[in-house]
Amino acid sequence: MSDLEVQVPTAFDPFADANAEDAGAGTKEYVHIRVQQRNGRKSLTTVQGLKKEYSYSKILKDLKKEFCCNGTVVQDSELGQVIQLQGDQRKNVSTFLVQAGLVKKDNIKIHGF
Repeated sequence: MSDLEVQVPTAFDPFADANAEDAGAGTKEYVHIRVQQRNGRKSLTTVQGLKKEYSYSKILKDLKKEFCCNGTVVQDSELGQVIQLQGDQRKNVSTFLVQAGLVKKDNIKIHGF
């Protein structure tokens, strides 16, 4: 009986993987595309993590014209600049960013539902 090792359960952190990915200096820079549910059937698509060199207003102008929706650029204290679009535009935005050559397909993470 002395050969058995006792394992003490520890608290599980579901966000440990995400925090570990963001911690290193040499990690990939991901572009996160999320959808947020508003009231009723209304939804909001947010795009964060684009490079700071890009002109967010020009990207937003092209996205609005391409998808026939309204949008804005919001300055967040933690996340920096975030593009917000009306409606669920996750697939559209990801294909647009890849075709425009702004982001590689491997560096896009789509969240929601």
